[in-house]
Amino acid sequence: MNRTEINSSDHFYIMVVEDDELIRDMIQQNVEWAGYECTIAESGEEALKILAGDKKNVDVIITDIRMPGLSGIELTMKIKENFDSDVIVMTGFAEDFDYEKVIESGASDFFQKPINPKELMLRLKRVLKERILLAEKNSANKELKKNIEKLQNAQEQTVAALASAAEIRDPYTSGHQKTVTKLACSIAEHMGLSAELIKGLRIAGLLHDIGKISVPAEILSKPGEITKDERNIIKSHCRVGYDILKGIEFPWPIAQIVLQHHERMDGSGYPLGIQGEEILLEARIIAVADVIEAMSSHRPYRAALGLDEALEEIRKNRGISFDPVVVDACLDLAAKDKLEIGILKKSVNGQEILSGESHRS
Repeated sequence: MNRTEINSSDHFYIMVVEDDELIRDMIQQNVEWAGYECTIAESGEEALKILAGDKKNVDVIITDIRMPGLSGIELTMKIKENFDSDVIVMTGFAEDFDYEKVIESGASDFFQKPINPKELMLRLKRVLKERILLAEKNSANKELKKNIEKLQNAQEQTVAALASAAEIRDPYTSGHQKTVTKLACSIAEHMGLSAELIKGLRIAGLLHDIGKISVPAEILSKPGEITKDERNIIKSHCRVGYDILKGIEFPWPIAQIVLQHHERMDGSGYPLGIQGEEILLEARIIAVADVIEAMSSHRPYRAALGLDEALEEIRKNRGISFDPVVVDACLDLAAKDKLEIGILKKSVNGQEILSGESHRS
């Protein structure tokens, strides 16, 4: 319901529920004089029948508390459970004037008889105004949600395109970033980390090697030993990735995670040489997932070393190169046979290989 006015009979539909005919007619008259459409009911049961069968949405129901059958409190509770209507409750008995009880039942307002028509209309207009504001807020929230979903879809498409651009540079790395991402997210979930952190981790994992687009393909796929200069060029992919991503506004520190994914706990990593908790947790997780996937997969200069050797590598470097908590989570997943590496066979230049990382870390 998207209301913009409170003084037009075209916009609001009121119901009066009162067993006393004189009071009922008096309220109906005042409501209609104010320009609102109004219907009446003699009991709570009749009101519910009208609500269930009427095609119009009743905006506000004004009801007495003491009536044959359903009381006004009981009626209010049923209305709030089943219909989108506000309720104003009235009573002529002082002992019924329990404001907390009435509001807890779901009523929007409450007043005593005898009815002052001016007070009644002021209360009705206040409830209608609040109804407008709530409707406008809900409408704005829906529009905002749609816009956020559009942005998220665009963001996901951008991330996928960037990830593909990196993998096109090196056929041996096809699927590497996706596999590292899957493994990193599994480790994070096993550590009990938040869904929000894992969302950011997923994007960072898919983009962690984006900087490889600056590395010559002949170096990435070189089958033999590489020179010191070539190694330095390969190492530059972390900073290049950071430079590519730093201007993109993500809700997470994606560029920093990408920059740090080759840092090590003892400070022996690159490009910053930072250590311990100076390294973002997401980068520490990707570091472990990256090594597991790389060692378990084929490289141009060696065959796959296998998962067992990869696990031994992180085990012996636990607390030295790799975060011990991350390593423990990874080893526990492996012990429970829940470590999905997802290595796939793929043909490159007519040769069947295992997908994996080919860059020299």
